[in-house]
Amino acid sequence: MERPYFPVFIDMTGRTVLIVGAGKIALRRVRTLLQFGACIRVVAPDICRELEEMEAEGKLRTECRAYQPGDAQGAALVIAATDSREANRQIWEDCRMAGVPVNVADDKELCDFYFPSVVMTEEAVVGISSGGNDPGKTKEIRRKIEKTLGQNGWYEL
Repeated sequence: MERPYFPVFIDMTGRTVLIVGAGKIALRRVRTLLQFGACIRVVAPDICRELEEMEAEGKLRTECRAYQPGDAQGAALVIAATDSREANRQIWEDCRMAGVPVNVADDKELCDFYFPSVVMTEEAVVGISSGGNDPGKTKEIRRKIEKTLGQNGWYEL
């Protein structure tokens, strides 16, 4: 790993997360963050059906438009997951200026944080990351942990 990232667990309950983009990556991030109680705001010119359904259920808020400077104000975290490198870079620049941590889906060098592969049990949350270098290996490790926890239970490790 080029530069190690500090693993930190944050209470996301009620914290606003801005997700710019509404594709597959954005949808995965939304699903993950909803498990942890985050207030999700999605900004994208086109909102996919799944996100529209989640909004109808009151799980998140969407704004059907392009990103605008200032959208990151008040956000605890921002995910730039558009299909435009230029837009993602602009979001990154705006977040840097505003002091808001940002994850840029298509450029790991611009990420202030990564989304770990997550294993959740009633007793624990385990996050695994390769720093964006080897998602396949991360997935393999997650499966091994899931198997171990499923067979042995948390307290027998």
